[in-house]
Amino acid sequence: MTEQNEQPIDDIMADPLAETEAEDEVARLTAEREEFRDKWMRALADAENARKRADKERRDAENYGGSRLARDLLPVHDALNRALEAATDEQRAAASALIEGVELTLRELSNVFAKHGIKVITPANGEKFDPTWHEAMFEAPVPGTTAGEIIQVMENGFALHDRLLRPAKVGVSSTPAS
Repeated sequence: MTEQNEQPIDDIMADPLAETEAEDEVARLTAEREEFRDKWMRALADAENARKRADKERRDAENYGGSRLARDLLPVHDALNRALEAATDEQRAAASALIEGVELTLRELSNVFAKHGIKVITPANGEKFDPTWHEAMFEAPVPGTTAGEIIQVMENGFALHDRLLRPAKVGVSSTPAS
């Protein structure tokens, strides 16, 4: 019934050499499983990181994709402001419709800026100079101020969300503290 080469299962289990080989095989398969599991976990983490990176890049593209256009529109904002500041009371009376049109255009441009996250940086005299948001155009000793205070605003700055488009151009006091 059984051939001579075939051994009953009980004889194999009783053989210490066969048992060691079986344990070695189980250990090898366990190590291989752990290796595959590690590779799978790394691939899963890589996929999650790629998804997060793609989401961040998409958000950045939405928020900052128009920064070149926004930067190109800043001089328009400046020019409209300068035009309104330069108009005398006589000119305002004589050309009230024109002045009103410039004011409405500036207001609309400001609304578009706000809609797209562009904020005007308007430092005040006496404010502390911050190189992150301000560009020092000159430094002068001014009585009644301390070094590092803004003494004159030459041009407003602009930020797109949390990124600087253009720094505010300011004059800074160099008066040493008394």
